[in-house]
Amino acid sequence: MGPLSPVRTLRLWGPRSLGVALGIFMTIGFGLQLWGGPFQRRLPGLQLRQPWAPSLGADVQSCVPRQHLVFLKTHKSGSSSVLNLLHRYGDRHGLRFALPARYQFGYPRLFQASRVKGYNPQGGGTQPSFHILCHHMRFNLKEVLRVMPSDSFFFSIVRDPAALARSAFSYYKSTSSAFRKAPSLAAFLANPRAFYRPGARGDHYARNLLWFDFGLPFPPEMRIKRGSPNFPKDPNSLHLHILPSSAGSRAHVPDPNALSQLAPTVADGRSQPASPATLDLETSSFIQWGIAWLDSVFDLVMVAEYFDESLVLLADALCWGLDDVVGFMHNAQAGGGQGHSAASHGELTAEDRQLTARARAWNNLDWALYLHFNRSLWARIEQYGQSRLQHAVAELRARREALAKHCLVGGEALDPKYITDNKLLPFQFGSAKVLGYVLQSGLSPQDQEECERLATPELQYKDKLDAKQFPPTVSQPLKTSRLFSP
Repeated sequence: MGPLSPVRTLRLWGPRSLGVALGIFMTIGFGLQLWGGPFQRRLPGLQLRQPWAPSLGADVQSCVPRQHLVFLKTHKSGSSSVLNLLHRYGDRHGLRFALPARYQFGYPRLFQASRVKGYNPQGGGTQPSFHILCHHMRFNLKEVLRVMPSDSFFFSIVRDPAALARSAFSYYKSTSSAFRKAPSLAAFLANPRAFYRPGARGDHYARNLLWFDFGLPFPPEMRIKRGSPNFPKDPNSLHLHILPSSAGSRAHVPDPNALSQLAPTVADGRSQPASPATLDLETSSFIQWGIAWLDSVFDLVMVAEYFDESLVLLADALCWGLDDVVGFMHNAQAGGGQGHSAASHGELTAEDRQLTARARAWNNLDWALYLHFNRSLWARIEQYGQSRLQHAVAELRARREALAKHCLVGGEALDPKYITDNKLLPFQFGSAKVLGYVLQSGLSPQDQEECERLATPELQYKDKLDAKQFPPTVSQPLKTSRLFSP
């Protein structure tokens, strides 16, 4: 991609020892608090369109849609649904995806630019740039910026660690040695160290999975044995990028006591206190460094428990139409309720509340991330306007319902046994069935195409984009048919 734009400056650091590393983290964290960094400036106005109709074009303020996007697809956080809308948008607008050779970028190893299909570092300015990077990876900023333009919009999504743990235990039970040895999630969380071994195969799924996906190092007390895939081998593999203020607004850098304050953490938005068991770690300089670094990198972090609200803010930040972010839930497990919290604490049993508390304490780094990004989302909502947001969310949900009735048999996700079209059958993995969609018959060709885009699972859509972007070489016809003679 050539030299990096001065818009993003990389600062490299390399922990040579436990004490030196922690000291550097503290220094960087405090430095970031002094320097700050910008939020992506909010782009006003949503271009509202009716489903299956062109834009109404009513008094929409002028802005340019963002088309250089980096989405960190975190695990079991509703990210497959975000991936589908990115697939659809890029497919519809002829954008170029940075695609893996298979379906992930060498996960759980840190992302490397060399794993992007068609990436040619020797191509100079002759190779076309990529528009969207969005498939599973462990985040590695320096390598991402080798592939993507430096002015790309970076975003991701987080989920309450308690809900994430329930989903991950079911989905990765056969993959994680810790989960595989535990008879149940409750048994695992009652005594996790009886099952969990740092660095064991697949055990990054069993603790602080969000922190891991973001590519952050682990605190000294959690640091694992040398050579494990959970910790980067390259001491220079973690990088800072600082965004200069371009619009006068600056990023929210948390104050040292931010993580011990209250934040809305349940579906009705009411504040719940952080678990006392996690406060000491959450207020540490190490975690403050990690959060400040993520604030300097990511323009938006969505929250799965407020998925629709996050979609509205995403459309606003990207200057997209609301229809561009309307879609169906993907990769949801039967009975999982992916993307939504388990209602409020008042509807949980005592056993559920205990499991929730234990899951958050065990995944304390993820809980710190969740508290911070939940808080920053609500700060952004206040800036956007509560009333305006409620109207947009209601419109989005109405459109989703209309699309489901128009496109889908039964108007909802179905058990995979009812899906006979392999193009729409989601990959089945884990102990719970992964739901999918069956299209209505009799759709017009235009509607059939759009409904297929909405219903296509991530693996099949990736294959479709791959074939479109890298069409197979067509063999030249033979000049004689003698070779085919008997």
